[in-house]
Amino acid sequence: MGVRNYLIEGVSGTGKTAVAAELQRRGYHVIHGDRELAYRGDPETGEPLDGSADDKPIPDMAFAHKHHLWDVGKVKSLVADRSHPISFFCGGSRNFHRFIDLFDEVFVLSVDLETLNSRLASRPEDEFGGKPAERDVIMRLHAAQEDIPRNAVTIDATAPLVRVVDDILSKCQKSG
Repeated sequence: MGVRNYLIEGVSGTGKTAVAAELQRRGYHVIHGDRELAYRGDPETGEPLDGSADDKPIPDMAFAHKHHLWDVGKVKSLVADRSHPISFFCGGSRNFHRFIDLFDEVFVLSVDLETLNSRLASRPEDEFGGKPAERDVIMRLHAAQEDIPRNAVTIDATAPLVRVVDDILSKCQKSG
């Protein structure tokens, strides 16, 4: 059997980064999509927007969310890399529909509103979700469940991190 590739998605605050870190701690190959693949671009064409550098301030959080894309070519290249038995892509993008079919399974981390509020309240201001305007966008997305892949396996991310990761790995074994 070849390499297996899994996408772990969810709104900000559901635990994607924590899951990625725990998977890495356990020795799995992890791609932090929001750090390694993301850029600001046109959601229709994929073309980068002028001034799309991550260090530039974003005046409108809803705009930033809508234009948060992953480099499809890089995703395809990483999926084609057979040097790891399993790869986990963790993060969110608005153009996942352009590459979602490359994954063996897609997991969506899900939390209740109280847990989400608690997690976001503890974020520093320099981390996404740490500012009130960012929290407002996240809360709207959580309520609407928009930009979440359909037909994904839902993971209860309110459980302790170790159990969340165990649940994901268990489901990977069943799908493999």
